[in-house]
Amino acid sequence: MAGHSKWANIKHRKAAQDSKRAKVWTKLLKEITVAARTSGGDIESNPRLRTAVIAARAVNVPNDTLNRAIKKGTGELEGVNYEEIVYEGYGPFGVAIMLEVLTDNKQRTVAEIRHLLSKHGGNLGETGSVNWNFTRKGNIIVDAEGVDEDELMMEALEAGAEDISNEGDSFTVLTDPNAFNDVHEALKENFKILNADIEQVPGTSVKIDDLEDARKYMKLFDLLDDHEDVQNAWDNSDIPEEIMEQLGE
Repeated sequence: MAGHSKWANIKHRKAAQDSKRAKVWTKLLKEITVAARTSGGDIESNPRLRTAVIAARAVNVPNDTLNRAIKKGTGELEGVNYEEIVYEGYGPFGVAIMLEVLTDNKQRTVAEIRHLLSKHGGNLGETGSVNWNFTRKGNIIVDAEGVDEDELMMEALEAGAEDISNEGDSFTVLTDPNAFNDVHEALKENFKILNADIEQVPGTSVKIDDLEDARKYMKLFDLLDDHEDVQNAWDNSDIPEEIMEQLGE
């Protein structure tokens, strides 16, 4: 898979991610609220909500907190109305960036995003400027320890997965978004799942194999990813594993 995934960032900078747990929870709870508002609070009949709950449980969000977020979405509890927006643009070195945003103040958010991009060598683009290069895919990361690859492949494909790749200490299972929940349910019974979500996978990538260039780019990516209104940040950078490891030290 081209580009560095969110899992690569989490794996190489776990301590930093742990220190930002509250921010991660906030983003997930916003997504749960919007998913419930959009298509109802029944997890079984609302695939978007089910996917968000899976991601929240993976980072140990308590059930009562999940339920409150769902009730805010359905109107049983008072909550904030968020607007869903996708911003597209470019970072330094021509890296394409997509930002999935939930905001209660569009003018403030777009001004802040534009400022971050321009300050760090990028620019905000028009709608459609980069999304043609991305395809939504379910992405399930399975711990490779003690796992028979053939057994994993058989179970994943039978459940509806499209592709499996061996990453050394983990396996990446790609699915169509509509099959994501079925594959996740099938695999969690017999395998340790490290991360599971719906990602925007790039078709082509921009390689950054210089440490200082990668550091410069990742500074921008982290600032965007950490923004309180950005739910997900996707890009098509291709940063070698060894450089990601150095950045995480």
